[in-house]
Amino acid sequence: MSNTNVKKVRTSDLELKDRLVAINRVTKVTKGGRTFSFSAIVVVGNENGVVGYGLGKASEVTSAISKGIEDAKKNLVKIPVINGTIPHKQEMRFGGSEVMIRPAAPGTGIIAGGAMRAVLESAGIKNVLAKSKGSSNPHNLVKATVSALCELRDAHSVAQLRGISMTKVFNG
Repeated sequence: MSNTNVKKVRTSDLELKDRLVAINRVTKVTKGGRTFSFSAIVVVGNENGVVGYGLGKASEVTSAISKGIEDAKKNLVKIPVINGTIPHKQEMRFGGSEVMIRPAAPGTGIIAGGAMRAVLESAGIKNVLAKSKGSSNPHNLVKATVSALCELRDAHSVAQLRGISMTKVFNG
């Protein structure tokens, strides 16, 4: 379910903030002993409708995080944020994780857990209700949440896509 209307964003003139979602220590066992390395999932966003995620792997934690940030900057997408919330309800599944996000009234805040919260905060969404089902693996949760956000469309883009006026979008 990939959306062809997803707008890739360049990082040139954006002020991005990064959030660390998860760090994982991985062990490779060889004949000579154990080799430890780290993987880091990072979410970056400008808190104004632009968000991206990345995965970095390295033998040091700091270099894994910086690699994750660089990877996230390559995967930035623009999402519609209307009055601090999302335009409509959206469900998405990735791997064993299933996420459901719903718009909320002003003053509700971000009601979401774990990896979903980091993505929604980085995107600049202020009021949203979110629920995750199935696997709580942060990799899959982040990917499912970003995919759900990419599928969102505001009324203006729906009207353009269908070739009708804005009033017909709402009134049929």
